[in-house]
Order: sequence, then C-alpha cells, then structure tokens
Amino acid sequence: MKTQDNERFTRGWERLKEIDGEAGEKVIESLKNIAPDLARYTIEYPFGDIYSRQGLDLKSREIATVAALSAMGNAAPQLRVHIHAALNVGCTPEEIVEIITQMSVYAGFPAALNAATAAKEVFIERGIIND
Repeated sequence: MKTQDNERFTRGWERLKEIDGEAGEKVIESLKNIAPDLARYTIEYPFGDIYSRQGLDLKSREIATVAALSAMGNAAPQLRVHIHAALNVGCTPEEIVEIITQMSVYAGFPAALNAATAAKEVFIERGIIND
C-alpha cells in the first residue's frame, strides 16, 4: 500500500480504527499480501470518503450497514465486523437484533437467521451473552 501518505488514506485509516477497531485492522492486514490495492481502496473509499461525510452520524451509518449486510445473507464475515462496529459507535445489542429482525421482512428468514447467528457470535465474543 504505497499511498499511505495521501489524505484520503490517512483520514480513512483513522476512521476505520475509530469504527471497526481491531476487527477492521485485521481485515486490512489479511489483504496486504494478496490484494494490497484492495486493502488501500477499502481504507480510502469507504472510510476515507463515505464514512467521513457529513449527513449521517456513525451510528446511523452502521445501522444501514448492518441492515444491508444482513439482507445480503451471504456476507457473514463482513457482518460480524460491522456488528462490532455498530456496538463501538453506540448501538445496543437490542438495536442490532431489531435491525436483523426488520430484515426478515424484506430479505427473508434465511438471511435474518444467518445475521442472527453472526450477531450471536459477536455477542459471545464480547461477553454480552453466554454460549
């Protein structure tokens, strides 16, 4: 990632650490030896540009992201990262469960069940619930 000195990268890296913390850093690290440009794009565009925009607070952005990833039904690793992020920016576990339940109406039960499983894994990992 040779463009670490650009403003988008710097802004994005700080925003990624603020929102996703260690989980986000692990995602970027996992890409460095196989797709360093994708790692850089992930920092610059979503976090340097979109998450840094005015108009929505970080909690609202994470609500939208958890809803979208839940509705997709096939993005469990990314959903887990963003459930962590939602908790980091002020969502409660109850709000996350409500987001997932809401998606059952629009994305179907299989997608909502997959999302609930991802939420359970995050909640166990963070000590919110017991296994």
